[in-house]
Formats: sequence, structure tokens, C-alpha cells
Amino acid sequence: KAVQDGKQVAVMVPTTLLVHQHLSTFGERFAGFPVTVRPLSRFQSDAEIRETLDGLREGTVDVVIGTHRLLSPDVKFKDLGLLIVDEEQRFGVEHKEAMKRMRTEVDVLAMSATPIPRTLEMGLTGIREMSTILTPPEERHPVLTFVGPYDEKQIAAAIRRELMRDGQTFFVHNRVRSIDRVAARLAELVPEARIAGAHGQMNEAQLEKIMVDFWERAYDVLVCTTIVESGLDVPNANTLIVDRADSYGLAQLHQLRGRVGRGRERGYAYFLYPPDVPLTETAHERLATIAQHTHLGAGMAVAMKDL
Repeated sequence: KAVQDGKQVAVMVPTTLLVHQHLSTFGERFAGFPVTVRPLSRFQSDAEIRETLDGLREGTVDVVIGTHRLLSPDVKFKDLGLLIVDEEQRFGVEHKEAMKRMRTEVDVLAMSATPIPRTLEMGLTGIREMSTILTPPEERHPVLTFVGPYDEKQIAAAIRRELMRDGQTFFVHNRVRSIDRVAARLAELVPEARIAGAHGQMNEAQLEKIMVDFWERAYDVLVCTTIVESGLDVPNANTLIVDRADSYGLAQLHQLRGRVGRGRERGYAYFLYPPDVPLTETAHERLATIAQHTHLGAGMAVAMKDL
């Protein structure tokens, strides 16, 4: 609608991987229309970025999908009409203030499964309009959630069960230092699985290649950091194992669980904590909340609990 009325649209997302993914989706949807969609993130070369920036200034680019890079001072729009913020919970107050300064007449649509308390409060008090989507996609089931101590036998069994139905597994380990060690250990436990690792400190080309290979089912298990937390859509990956789940925030746990069970298959999520260390009260409460709210659309209940 905005593009038809001659305005430009900016879609802002938290990670480069998500830019990549949105770009292919938007490309498919707009294939039959005269709409120019361009990406803006560190995955692009300097020449491509310069071209996109010129296009935005001259008005030849209709839709731009980018990371925080969109807030840089060198990004000038000819006539911005709509700003869409995907995964709103990942952007801080400064980012949101910078967006407001971009122009006063911009409409903003912020989307999130787990809005941060400040945004949620604005919605509840009526400062901002809020609408919730309560209808799940067809044939989508709630994710079966297990919370328990770290147990290698259980992990191996979960990965094998996923292999048996030709599915894929996310194994989230949020320490870049020891991620290779964890991947090696998994390879010993389940030698028949093809395992790859991904984290934000890799160079762009390498990271992009691993993610594309994972989408195309070249690997069975992706050992990764929370880089996969926001909005990634891999319908064939339906088992999620989170190591040290006691060290994540509530919204983070819910977002991670949202990575599985996105197709017709039933999703499984395992939130594991070290068996030998007592849990703090907050961690216990977080894990209990996540185990309790497993229905579709539970993000709202989780965000309320956070608030």
C-alpha cells in the first residue's frame, strides 16, 4: 500500500541472517510487481551498499531491508512513509528514538512475539495501538517442551529421533570459546549425524554458506549461539536443544523455542541446565514459566510475566 502511494518502506531486522531470509521471501512475493527491494547489511559489498544508498536518496529503491545499518547518518530517504520493525524486542531505546528522528510523518509497525516491557506498557496504557494475532497457521502444533538436567543419553536420543524422521536439530550453546568442543562431543555421541557450527564471530561468507547449507539440508545438526534466536525460518528443523538454559532471559527462551515446530511436524524443545549446580530462584522461575506456557501465542503471557 505504501509503495503504491509513492512512499518508500524500510524494514528493520536485528540480524544479517534475517535480512538474507526476508530478502528471499520479499523477492518471491513481489516478483510480479514493479517493486525494487534491496538489502542493507554487512553481507553486502561496499559497491552494493553505495548503490542502495543512492537508490534510497533518489527514490529508485522502494523497499529496503536492513539491520541497524539503516540508522547510520549516511542513509537518506527521498520519501520514507513506513517503517517496519521486525523482532522489536531486540532493539534498544536509542534505536527507537533514532527511528523517530528519521522523519515525523513515518508510520511505524513494530512486530514481536515477546514485546519488551516498555513497549508492552505503551500498548496496554493506550499510548500505542496494539493488536495481537491469535490464529495460528494451519496445522501448526504447540511445541513439546522439556526442562531438565543435562544428560548426554537424552541428547543423543533426541537427535536420533529427529534423524529418523529426516528432520534437523538446533543445538544452542552460547559460548563461542567452547562451541567447537561441544560440536566435537556431539559428533562422538551421534556419529551418523552431519554437524556444523555457526556463530556471529565467523566471517560473513562462511556464516552465510553454513546457514544456506543448513536450509538446504546439507547438515543434520547446527551447533550455534543465539544468533538463530530471531525469526529464522527452517521448517525442517524441529528439535531444539538448549545447553545452560538457566542463563537465558525469559523472552530469549520463548524466541528460541519459536525456531522449531514451524511446519506440520511436531516440534520438541529441550531446555537443559547443569545437574551439579543449584539453580538460582530467578532461573528456576523462568524455566517454570517457559514449561508452563507452551500453547501457541504464549509469547504474550511470557511478556506479561516479564513486565
